[in-house]
Order: sequence, then C-alpha cells, then structure tokens
Amino acid sequence: MPETLKFATIYHARASSAMTPYSALASGRLAKHPGEESKRLSEDIYAKGKYDITHDEDLAIIHRVEELAEKKGVSMTEISLAWLLTKVTSPIIGATKPHNIDGAVKAVAVKLTDEEIIYLEELYKPHRLVGVMAENK
Repeated sequence: MPETLKFATIYHARASSAMTPYSALASGRLAKHPGEESKRLSEDIYAKGKYDITHDEDLAIIHRVEELAEKKGVSMTEISLAWLLTKVTSPIIGATKPHNIDGAVKAVAVKLTDEEIIYLEELYKPHRLVGVMAENK
C-alpha cells in the first residue's frame, strides 16, 4: 500500500472518521478493458490531463484489475470498488448510466484475499496533483 494511503487509513481509523475518495474508478479507466473506448474517455479534458501522463504506469494496474475480474467472473468495476471498500467507508460513484449503479452494488459482495489486495497495490505510484487540487496545496 502506498505510504500516503497507509497514513490516511491509520489516521482515519484512529480518529474514527471516514475517508471518501472521489473518482473511485479513475474516470472510468479502472472499469474498462485496455483499448476500450467511451465518450467520457475521449472527451473528458480534465481526466485526460490527470491520467494521460501516467498512462503507462496505470496500464499495468488496469491489466491486473482485468485479470482478477476474469478470474473471479465479475466486472472490472466490481474488482476496483471491492478493493476500494477495503480502504474506505463509501466511495463516491459518478454513475452516468444505470449499469454503473449495478456494478457498484455488486462490488459489496466481492471479497478480495490479502494476496489479491497486495497484487493490485504493489505497482501503484501516487499521482501528482493536477488542476485545482494542485493549486490548493
């Protein structure tokens, strides 16, 4: 687990507070197979600026999400959110279609082993802040 996430997890546990991340699926990148297109992936200028610079690093993680989804017979959305639910109380889901809600609900039933969680986390490198978030340091 990245140090910043580890610190946040420990802090929130000790403070009995919740952590609620936004963009839980990285603007759809953790829900789609590599090469799969969508209107949002092609037109969301903010997300392009945020995620395109780390595309190669993120692709390795996306492949792991895809692999675990196939192994467990669930969607990539379910794997991504199941992982996130091991870290936080309630991710904010930016659903744009009804099936987005279905995947989010199903994620609650997906249980990841400790080994699967490590497998998803071990390649991750924190992204640098961009846009408004970078300006508000």
